[in-house]
Amino acid sequence: MNDEIVHCEAGVTLLGGGIASATDVAISLTIAPVLVAADGGGDRALALGLTPAAVIGDMDSLSAAGRAALAGRLHPVGEQDSTDFGKCLRHVAARFYLCLGFTGLRLDHTLAALTELTSRPDQIVILIAEDEVIFRAPPRLCLDLPVGTRVSLHPMGPASGRSTGLRWPIDGLAFAPETRTGTSNEAVGPVEVQIDGPMLVLVPKDQLTPVLHALLPPAARGE
Repeated sequence: MNDEIVHCEAGVTLLGGGIASATDVAISLTIAPVLVAADGGGDRALALGLTPAAVIGDMDSLSAAGRAALAGRLHPVGEQDSTDFGKCLRHVAARFYLCLGFTGLRLDHTLAALTELTSRPDQIVILIAEDEVIFRAPPRLCLDLPVGTRVSLHPMGPASGRSTGLRWPIDGLAFAPETRTGTSNEAVGPVEVQIDGPMLVLVPKDQLTPVLHALLPPAARGE
């Protein structure tokens, strides 16, 4: 971690300026109660009646009113080689990150957020989108999902793997963004996959709890 701005022993909720419902943000804060905003996410936090511990970014989106209201909590990072999402992930040390408001309004921003997920295999980063929970698959993943739950696998580079509990097993398949993806697979029982390569997993948003159980040790979940 370079130049820590926020340090948290548990989870952090990161809020961007994209689409994030008040309900989703509230749920996230019950799990990861430290709130950090990415640039214009500071305005979104204020609109929800929340005050972030810090606002991190290049500050090209935060309104003048937001700057005034959050004075003393602003941490400008001027370099333009990373997104505001990436700046937060680089300067906030946490056990895990629940990330909202990084999808929905602009496709290029959404794609950039997915790239950030892909590029950080050593951080537990969970993106909560409008309808889905998205995360990078660890080398071995066990998800206790209801039968019939949609499980999509999207490679962000060459990838392969093995699976149990999926309607269409992935054993022996060569995944790559330009040739083969795993959209709309389905759980037929507890799902276990072993993945070699950068692979994003997308499941319905109401399956956040099984995702947390799969990615976090009990202590990190407060158990």
